[in-house]
Amino acid sequence: MVKKMNHALCAAQPSGIRKFTALAKAEPDCLFLTIGEPDFATPDSIKEAAKAALDQNLTHYPPGVGEQYLLERISQFERERNGVFYRPEEVIVTDGATEGLYLALRGILNPGDEVIVPTPAFGLYDPLVTLSQGVYVPMDTCGDGFQITGENLSRHLSGKTKAIVLNSPNNPTGAVYTPQTLETIYQAVKDRDIFVLCDDVYAQLVYGPYQSFSGYQDIRDKIILIQSFSKPYAMTGWRMGYLCADRPIIEQLAKLHSYTVVSAVSFLQKGCAAALDYDPAGMVETYRQRRDYACDRLCRMGLPVEKPGGAFYLFPSIRQYGLDAETFCLRMIKQGKLAAVPGTCFGAQGYIRLSYCYSMEEISHGLDRLEAFLQTL
Repeated sequence: MVKKMNHALCAAQPSGIRKFTALAKAEPDCLFLTIGEPDFATPDSIKEAAKAALDQNLTHYPPGVGEQYLLERISQFERERNGVFYRPEEVIVTDGATEGLYLALRGILNPGDEVIVPTPAFGLYDPLVTLSQGVYVPMDTCGDGFQITGENLSRHLSGKTKAIVLNSPNNPTGAVYTPQTLETIYQAVKDRDIFVLCDDVYAQLVYGPYQSFSGYQDIRDKIILIQSFSKPYAMTGWRMGYLCADRPIIEQLAKLHSYTVVSAVSFLQKGCAAALDYDPAGMVETYRQRRDYACDRLCRMGLPVEKPGGAFYLFPSIRQYGLDAETFCLRMIKQGKLAAVPGTCFGAQGYIRLSYCYSMEEISHGLDRLEAFLQTL
């Protein structure tokens, strides 16, 4: 009966990140630098707010798009922190950013519509576009320092282009889009009927100046902003996020949200409201120290790497070793006892992704093993 199932679903591949993590777990004494999950615990103030909500018996169906107090707090947060003006009625509280991305893509795509995705890119976009009956159009940015040029973008635009997905800071590169990149995209879409999906889940984990494309509020009817509580507040298991868009867009996406999950979990919304009052600066500084240490180590090993402007990933080139990324990572697991993620999981050959969501001791030992492995090649 599997042959009778949805063909696009059956053709979709499992997560490459989890695949290589599983391979490493099967290898004795293997260290991991694979998973992009904060190694911090959820801050106490956030947990206490959720516990209190349980004690108050806030365990019944909430409003489908989210509790009013949280919608108002999200609206205030985006206005005060990012200068982005979305009214409470222009917000949906989602089951993580993943649901937000699904709502956005499934909600805007008709069969054959094209979605431009700058690569390297998070592996989720391709299957979500395909399952939404769209056409995934990768746009390689490796030769431009992971930025987007007008020439590159124009080569990928067509009469079928429905959307562009922007992930800044980026997973897997840690790159933050420059004002020049953002202006290039703005000029390309402002007079076209093209949506821009801003996947800003790492927006609070930046090490310098930052601007989201969502700031172009004169074209707010084209923009869909997706956010997550997972990364900045170490709330990955909570599965909570939100989506912001112009009111007519939200009204349509709210229907899909109700058909898909009904609503986000009621008592967790109190924790989310508390999260928006929490300053993750201490976590960011820890990530910065790990980034600087790891970048310095990679450079001394002779591995070219762009210094990340945000998130918690490094994406060094391994092209000089003449191995494809999957072979490199498989050999490193077996021979070097270290797991990384091949760049092919993100649409980029000749790179590997290393996460620094690990203690400094784990990072140090992992990089020691990487250095020893390189000497065998």
